[in-house]
Amino acid sequence: MAALGKVYLVGAGPGAADLITVRGARLLAQADVVLYDALVTPEMLELCVRAEKISVGKRSGQRSMAQTLINEQLVDCARKYALVVRLKGGDPMLFGRADEELRALEAQGIEVEVVPGITTAVAAAAATKQPLTKRGLARSVAFFTSSTAPDEPDHPALPETDTLVQYMGGREAAATAERLLAEGRRPDLPVVVVENCSRADERILRLTLTDLARGLEPGQGPVLVMMGEALAKREHQV
Repeated sequence: MAALGKVYLVGAGPGAADLITVRGARLLAQADVVLYDALVTPEMLELCVRAEKISVGKRSGQRSMAQTLINEQLVDCARKYALVVRLKGGDPMLFGRADEELRALEAQGIEVEVVPGITTAVAAAAATKQPLTKRGLARSVAFFTSSTAPDEPDHPALPETDTLVQYMGGREAAATAERLLAEGRRPDLPVVVVENCSRADERILRLTLTDLARGLEPGQGPVLVMMGEALAKREHQV
């Protein structure tokens, strides 16, 4: 029986090629094959100097490869190649479907390692110079998404926390704002929206919860919505 390769689940970070970790970049340069998400940029793929590159793009609300097929491809690649990289936007362990891929690989006895990446919420906080926590005001943060599995409720309960960060929030953000207003959150609660975080076409919007409830203009890239008292603009902030 031929030896199995090793699979690395690598976080690509929020988008900019120079925000991947040093370890992640080194693995891309060494990889025999790289299976990459739709959110991975062409500049990032330039780091894969010798690898076969396979798109397994997954975008919310768009037709994409089923997760079961991605799992099968990973197993198949591990049987053909020594070093396999599964390149995921952000961090593999946060909204990255890593559990399914880990289970599929482990079930076949394939060695797997996870290389973390900068998750978009942290990158968005840096891009906006807006900390998600603030001494005496915000000591808890929750990351959530409105995307649900078929057997889950359409509108799961919102986390009770000081700062809320909604991933994939473009179409669902207005509904979130309406629910927060109904729960008694103040209408002028600060909101910061970041589209295409860390990329050349990054767009930052500063709103209130009432503004957000009216909806967002359709964007051209992934949208992250941050809500909470900690998002208030500082006195001399540009």
